[in-house]
Amino acid sequence: MEEKDVVVIGGGPAGYIAAIRASQLGAKVALIEKDKLGGTCLNRGCIPTKTLLRGVELIGLVNKAKHYGINTGEVTVDFAKMMKWKDKIVKMLEVGIYSLMKSNTIEVIKGRGELTSATQVEVETERGEKRTIQTKRIILALGSIPASVSIPGADSPGVITTDDALKLPQIPKSLVIIGGGVIGVEFATIFAKLGARVTLVEMLPQIIPNEDSELALSLEKSLRKDGVQIFTGAQVIGIEDNPNGVKSVIVSTEQGERRCETQLVLIATGREPYIEGLGLERIGVATTKDGIKTNEKMETNIAGIYAAGDAVGGILLAHVASAEGMIAAENALGKNSKMDYKVVPRCIYTMPEIGTVGITAKEAERKGLPVKVGIFPLARNSKALILGEQDGFVKLVTDAKSGEILGFHIFGPQATELVAEAALTMHMKGTVHEILSTIHAHPTLYEAIRETALEVQGIPIHNLAKGGRLS
Repeated sequence: MEEKDVVVIGGGPAGYIAAIRASQLGAKVALIEKDKLGGTCLNRGCIPTKTLLRGVELIGLVNKAKHYGINTGEVTVDFAKMMKWKDKIVKMLEVGIYSLMKSNTIEVIKGRGELTSATQVEVETERGEKRTIQTKRIILALGSIPASVSIPGADSPGVITTDDALKLPQIPKSLVIIGGGVIGVEFATIFAKLGARVTLVEMLPQIIPNEDSELALSLEKSLRKDGVQIFTGAQVIGIEDNPNGVKSVIVSTEQGERRCETQLVLIATGREPYIEGLGLERIGVATTKDGIKTNEKMETNIAGIYAAGDAVGGILLAHVASAEGMIAAENALGKNSKMDYKVVPRCIYTMPEIGTVGITAKEAERKGLPVKVGIFPLARNSKALILGEQDGFVKLVTDAKSGEILGFHIFGPQATELVAEAALTMHMKGTVHEILSTIHAHPTLYEAIRETALEVQGIPIHNLAKGGRLS
């Protein structure tokens, strides 16, 4: 029987990071992955979608070139080539992870792992062979799968998952997207800018339901400008096939029932933990409807077994999964590390982008916290004007008494990069005073953060809008 110090099941952002950290701490590690290293993020999520989004961003940049005195011809899209480029980026990063495994002396086993005891894993390899590994510690990082929906007709041809959408051979003429969360709005951005007629249906009162309402309204306005039809507070009650070869999506809205004809229907209602067929019940690993149950040290209820990433539910983000994987590996090797979810940046790669961290003003008020809010429109930021990207704003939510940053919300260019300053400030328990006393370079986008802090203090410098509100 083979022996390892640590066996990691799942090679996504939680699993491969956990494997590397365990190896760094001196463990003999095996990583079991039945598919490709990198998990959902690399192969079917973050990386391929952002590569496509960069492609459609370039379309916009070329179209804007005329404002800078640069004349170009008609912009056309070679979708097959765009998809090949996406695949090339994914492959490059996958090869990079394999290289990391090799340099950290981690054995990668292609196959399906199953727990036979708290210290034993049986692997059925891709060649059909059986291997049994005895181990001191196990880290479960199985990831997630697209969430299922109970809509009549959802299993018919032409209804696709987000995984399927990344394999389309051509741009659909029309697309109804069910789900207006992060995944839905990103795919709406991609296909609308590629020329598809897109309809977005969200059951809750606003798209990106968990985010600031002003962010949601601004994004909705931007998507509508791209031709996206949006229904909020709406529910899909059925999907039907038409004789003419298209599908009808029946949507119940406050105004009544609507039928949306479309070539394809994309289910983008999120993802759910994947924990089936692992043998968890056999050895008594506790689970909930949200996934594997863990504590702040990523320990399960069974000694020596840890879990991380989407399989534990909670915040299904790649960077959270990686952080959990690090914590799990460190505790598996005798350290006393704890997971802290207080400061988690959330990024939405629409156009403009959205970057947020912390809570909204409404959430703060519900918690009984006294708040002061500052908003600075990017139309007053010189770098945004230079980029031709002045549609957007920065919003700071602070504790009215201490000045501590409670939330940061930005809608605008490079928002997913700008959120880093706020995340670090919040992690250091910094206040609006720290932002004000830090000199920000000019002209930059991130100086808008300092301008927003000035708004909070009631001493606006570059904003003509009364009270710092959006004009």
